[in-house]
Amino acid sequence: MPKILIARLGSLGDILHALPAVTAIRRTLPDTTIGWLVEERWSELLTSPGPKGDAVSPQKPVVNLIHTVDTKRWRRRIARPSTFAELRGALRRVRAVHYDLALDFQGSIKSALLTWLSGVSSIAGFADPRESAARMFYRSSQRFPRLGEHVIEQNHALAAQALKNYLGGQELKLVAPSLPCSPAADAWAQAEIMRLGIASFALVTPGAGWGAKQWPAERFGAVAQALARHNLKTLVNVAPGEEVLGQAVEDASAGSALAVRCALGQLVALTRRARIFIGGDTGPLHLAAALEVPLVALFGPTDPARTGPFGTRAIVFRHPESKTTFSHHRAPDEGLLQISAEEVIGAARHLLGGGHA
Repeated sequence: MPKILIARLGSLGDILHALPAVTAIRRTLPDTTIGWLVEERWSELLTSPGPKGDAVSPQKPVVNLIHTVDTKRWRRRIARPSTFAELRGALRRVRAVHYDLALDFQGSIKSALLTWLSGVSSIAGFADPRESAARMFYRSSQRFPRLGEHVIEQNHALAAQALKNYLGGQELKLVAPSLPCSPAADAWAQAEIMRLGIASFALVTPGAGWGAKQWPAERFGAVAQALARHNLKTLVNVAPGEEVLGQAVEDASAGSALAVRCALGQLVALTRRARIFIGGDTGPLHLAAALEVPLVALFGPTDPARTGPFGTRAIVFRHPESKTTFSHHRAPDEGLLQISAEEVIGAARHLLGGGHA
């Protein structure tokens, strides 16, 4: 069986978009060794705190080995000898496994370089990676075209093409991603729900990667008020630095929404328990989709055909005025602002099975 290294350092949504392909590898080649090169802050998407060794388990369902890096901190401390010692140590641990093949789903210079430095025998990637210079780290025979429209389909096709010689004629079937179960995070989520005194809840994420993707806080508040009339409380997922935004949603909800701050593993456990998720093109939306939670997705400058919810019941809003762009503008997208609270409320009621009251 081959030893396979996955290179997808971050972020939340991008790792979740690669996870179905890696889950498919695990199910099709159950005895293979799979390692994942990932930023430390995202490692809870692959394992819950506690499991040791290289065995897969419900707490670590897909990979055998997790190789964490912290490139952001390393860049801040580039001149320190300790930084180079950490980097060398991380690469030494990857080299010790002697991987046969790496799949670079990220397609950046950073991911390709780190993978190359780790001594992998062969690196496979897209023929048109996100950063074109990454191609020089792939052999010509290991540069594969993008197949499929959605990024999950593209990642799956890359894995199927790169692993063809190892599959022995088996089909690499596209499957739902497996996420770790954390007893500690589950206990926290249950205790938090009891503390808040709620029976069932909607989960919303008002934040976004940049301003153009951010739907107005007051509209999230209006949605929360409408859901409260159906005995559904709204929990607002607030990331670090978004406290003011979370408070704005609470204020606009007239007491129908409550802000919740949690670690990544806790967010996974909380999302599993949600009746519905509402939010824009962000990592938490893709987490809800991965966990097959019904959701209402609000898209502006990004294309839902490529990065929209995949594999769950979803209603996606995108106004014709929105144009696809990756420019990180701060001002909200004009098309996104055309999506009304009433439309989102109606969609939420439909997914919840209540019709339009």
